[in-house]
Amino acid sequence: QVQLVESGGGLVQAGGSLRLSCAASGRTFSSPMGWFRQAPGKQREFAASINRSGGSTYYADTVKGRFTISRDNAKNTVYLQMNSLTPEDTAVYYCAACRSPCNSWLTVDSWGQGTQVTVSS
Repeated sequence: QVQLVESGGGLVQAGGSLRLSCAASGRTFSSPMGWFRQAPGKQREFAASINRSGGSTYYADTVKGRFTISRDNAKNTVYLQMNSLTPEDTAVYYCAACRSPCNSWLTVDSWGQGTQVTVSS
């Protein structure tokens, strides 16, 4: 099983940007990867996913055009660049390694511990 550690969360003003990182260790970093988020009182939801090679990405409608997922397989790291942030983006962001396209919690094999993102108005 792969171990995942997120970093890069924090407090940012509306309109600002953050870049999250997820470092993987353990078995070979070859899984489809994804980012999910969970706001207070809400279910965890899909945000973005990327395939093994990094050549294919998929986004939730709520983040499309503002967030960009990428990966560096040489560094065993996946990133989430978040631009034009709004208070509605406030959530704990979780990195996930999946056994198939990573756009549903049903396909997740491993979760990170999460990193808090807070966007102030």
